[in-house]
Amino acid sequence: MTARLRADRVTLRYDQRIVSEGLSFAVPDGSFTVIIGPNACGKSTLLRALSGLLPPAAGQVLLDGTDLRAYPAKERARRLALLPQTMTAPEGITVHELVGRGRYAHQRVMRRYSHADEEAIEAALARTTMIDLADRRVDELSGGQRQRAWIAMVLAQETSLVLLDEPTTFLDVAHQIDVLNVLHRLVVQGRTVVAVLHDLNQAARYATHIVAMKDGRIVAEGAPAATITSDLVADVFGLPNRVIADPLTQAPLMIPADTRPAPDPQSSLR
Repeated sequence: MTARLRADRVTLRYDQRIVSEGLSFAVPDGSFTVIIGPNACGKSTLLRALSGLLPPAAGQVLLDGTDLRAYPAKERARRLALLPQTMTAPEGITVHELVGRGRYAHQRVMRRYSHADEEAIEAALARTTMIDLADRRVDELSGGQRQRAWIAMVLAQETSLVLLDEPTTFLDVAHQIDVLNVLHRLVVQGRTVVAVLHDLNQAARYATHIVAMKDGRIVAEGAPAATITSDLVADVFGLPNRVIADPLTQAPLMIPADTRPAPDPQSSLR
């Protein structure tokens, strides 16, 4: 397995609170890697470290064999793109202008958009079905539309590594699938995608590589069929369940056990 992006025995913390310690992890090149796990287990913290937003307190994150901290900001942005959980757009900015900010790393000082920039912006808008909203102000959009605008900005950056923290947040189920299909196509085209997802069945269907986390540790990783098992779901999420083969894709399909309380036979008499 080749891996341009890896964490080597990193310790990650916020102030004095240690989230992960001695954690090592390699992102397989050309993979759709999905990080799963319960809330507050360290998923987003790991993604922030892989992007360079959170420097390790110990150990190092390596990109193409070089410590991520050694790259100038623009050079890093030409190699790796990140969409965090929460983003705030400047007041009054249009969708086209926001997506255009993804071209920052490719532009020289005081240089206007080139033909290549405009092509990248239009392609990103098309991939996220945002062309008709290009002239709208971002603060006028619905939550789902705003999320798609941010994803378009990341796509316009045209990096070979794309990191996304819960990219389907705020989206209805149809647009969730649209976004995951966009990410799948990026992988087919040769890019490497890393995403934090909460929906285990979407993770199982789209991922080529699963990373399961619990209490700041990686407890399992590998192909979906090898990692998303009933035992792992019960251990990591504390959820009784059954895992079967998806009838359409044969990927693992997790079905939560029916834990509803039994009906009170006396209730009908009250």
